[in-house]
Amino acid sequence: MCLSSSGLNTIKLVIADSSELIRIGLATIFDRVEGISVEGQCSSKDELRKHITEHETDVVIIDYTSKDFEIGVVPEILTLNKNVRFIGITKDQSGQTIVDALRFGVVSHVKKDCSAKEIMESVVETAEGNKFFCGQVLELIHEDGVDLDDVQFEPMSCEPISLSTRELEVITLIAEGSTNTQIASKLFLSNHTVNTHRKNIMRKLGVNNTAGIVMYAVKSQLVSPNKFLFASSNS
Repeated sequence: MCLSSSGLNTIKLVIADSSELIRIGLATIFDRVEGISVEGQCSSKDELRKHITEHETDVVIIDYTSKDFEIGVVPEILTLNKNVRFIGITKDQSGQTIVDALRFGVVSHVKKDCSAKEIMESVVETAEGNKFFCGQVLELIHEDGVDLDDVQFEPMSCEPISLSTRELEVITLIAEGSTNTQIASKLFLSNHTVNTHRKNIMRKLGVNNTAGIVMYAVKSQLVSPNKFLFASSNS
């Protein structure tokens, strides 16, 4: 099968999923597509990191909910190679979970029960710099009342950031889903003090919302993203 790629060179694709069956199945699909070359199959986030550092890669299609993966690997890899583009491919996720993945740096999203044509098109469109969402994903996002135009991902700076022990405690609690009132209770602080810490943290990190704080917490390994955002799925 030939899908137009607007004159692009061969798309170097990596498949990242803990399930060997899924990896083989996806590789078989892409073998039928002219202009796409499966350059690697990774069964864990460690294998994926290693591959990205050693091989040129255009697109990664990843099940960030499968065993030995987590969404935090996406921003990690983007700090290594900002040109890699990620497609999420999962089984059963809520619209909000998919939106959270987009905030972590996933560009496009499909589901494992989408048609082969949709999955193939997602790679071509993503490689060309576009976003692609299969019909099922768009329906899930729409049901949760989220406007995709409002979902933004901004890679975080790699410059060293000076944070106090108290600020790190606040960041961790924010990432775990605690409200200002809950943080105040746990740390024996006033709501006003917690709010001040939050504002200072956002200023230091250069972010303007809670998602940015969560991204920093995951990137810095203060928390595991699967603990509070994503339901693990052993595919």
